[in-house]
Amino acid sequence: MTKEIKNPNHPKKGSRITVEPIRRDKDIKKIVRRLNDRSRDQLLFLMGINNGLRVGDLLKLKVGQVRELSAGDTLTIIEGKTGKSNVLAINKTVFKALKKYLEDYNPDDEDFLFSSRKGNNHLTIQTVNSMVKKWTAQIGLKENYGAHTLRKTFGYIQRTQFGVGFEVLAKRFNHSSPAVTMRYLGIHDKEVSGILKNEIGY
Repeated sequence: MTKEIKNPNHPKKGSRITVEPIRRDKDIKKIVRRLNDRSRDQLLFLMGINNGLRVGDLLKLKVGQVRELSAGDTLTIIEGKTGKSNVLAINKTVFKALKKYLEDYNPDDEDFLFSSRKGNNHLTIQTVNSMVKKWTAQIGLKENYGAHTLRKTFGYIQRTQFGVGFEVLAKRFNHSSPAVTMRYLGIHDKEVSGILKNEIGY
């Protein structure tokens, strides 16, 4: 009789898989360096962690929508899940990656920005999910990661490194409340209690 080997990251029946943000800047930089020779993948990673948009919305972008954008520009998009408008921002990091990608691939305006190598279509969320799992595993991260990690990493770094408030992040994510955003980002109790060590008035 063959014994079934259970995947430790596989949820119990009826529960949901939770993926984690990448919490350390040094781990983000390791992934960026590993993707230096894969400009499409590097652009996807950097655009995801610098914008906080859903991967599904990034995958629908066409080259013509972003080709003429420069650092500091924004592009209004309609979210597939909510139907609400949101913006894609091109900061200096994303612009550099976009320029490299366009030079490497020279795609047509009608091509998907993140095109699949199988036919004239974009990458699937399932494919991106596998890609992120591979990238994080390659640098030794042990938690559960996936496509949603990019969006969560944006919020987590904005909160913990730049001090952006949950109210602002909730608006960016189109969440119903800051409490939803806090749970979504996986902010740990120790990270919240850490603010009590900040000294005021001395």
